[in-house]
Amino acid sequence: MPSQKTQKIDLSTEYPCPCRRRGSLVPITLTEAFGCDRCQQIFVVEESGYTIEQLSTSYPTKKAWRWTGHRWIIARAGIGESYLPVALLIVLSPLILWLPLALRYAPKPNIIWILVPLLLMVLLALWTWLAYRRY
Repeated sequence: MPSQKTQKIDLSTEYPCPCRRRGSLVPITLTEAFGCDRCQQIFVVEESGYTIEQLSTSYPTKKAWRWTGHRWIIARAGIGESYLPVALLIVLSPLILWLPLALRYAPKPNIIWILVPLLLMVLLALWTWLAYRRY
């Protein structure tokens, strides 16, 4: 089994792309960065020399990887890696607040007071999942 120990990134070596398995990272001349020949992403080597970070990204937090000598491992998981807890929080917290209020203060508790907020929360969770999913 290959070691999980991270190795320092050599700026003159080609590496496989961490986000696309078929691409390869090619060093960009006169910089401390790599460019993927397949997905056109740019990755910058951090000051320590052990981590690369995706430069242009649509994620709220930047993704970073470490090189083990054989493959990339995620150094910092962004919020995109944990969209399920975020979606559950969006669905459950308003639902927990809305349901007791709807059952207590509604003139006549009927199913519409429960289904409408539930469907809205599911729609918000779906939007969250679509916004933060991996491509």
